[in-house]
Amino acid sequence: MHPQLPFNARAARTLRERLGMAPGHVAYGMRASYGMTYVTPDHVSAWERGVALPTLQELTALAGALWCAPGDLMGAPRTLREHRLARGMAPEDVAHAIGMGVGDYLRMEESGRWSGTALQAAQLGRALQLPVSAMVAVTGLEGQLAGLLVEAVSTRWQAHIRAVARLLSMEKRDLQEPLRVMHGEYQNLMARTLSRAGGTVTSGEEAKDYLDGIVQRFWQCLEGK
Repeated sequence: MHPQLPFNARAARTLRERLGMAPGHVAYGMRASYGMTYVTPDHVSAWERGVALPTLQELTALAGALWCAPGDLMGAPRTLREHRLARGMAPEDVAHAIGMGVGDYLRMEESGRWSGTALQAAQLGRALQLPVSAMVAVTGLEGQLAGLLVEAVSTRWQAHIRAVARLLSMEKRDLQEPLRVMHGEYQNLMARTLSRAGGTVTSGEEAKDYLDGIVQRFWQCLEGK
């Protein structure tokens, strides 16, 4: 069973009001165009107030009635399935775009575990127009990325830039500044730790916290924050 889709109640109301529609108009559109004969204005109002959540079929029909994409009514997608639905793409379309059988692709969506190749991960990112951070999250590559980043900040970052670029399907030149900055940050933390109490290691908590959040810090540096 899939988890409930994220739904942006405020966006649904805003889109309806911009179109000059009442909840009754939206409900009528869902009944007339999508065969949802049970939908009433009360359903639409409940979704907009956040006291009820539409199903996948209802969300798709609601988007049609509001002349928008399903992604416009969703909160931030979290899973591969949610990213696909946000783009309004069928499983067959995504599977074809990444060169994978539909059954294999759907099994990945169901399990939440990516089993494709690095090339297919890059193709998935292009097909669903995913930012690099989302592509890494939905393909389960965060652990591998974290390992490379830990090595980069604790040794010579230049020696790991090729591996990071390959994993993320990015140009090496775009990774140079983020890795250089992070290496400096971590080395400064280590230097401060070692300088306390007359040169003995008194606490490694700051350095440990840095490594625990290293992937998030990487995205921040990549975005120039």
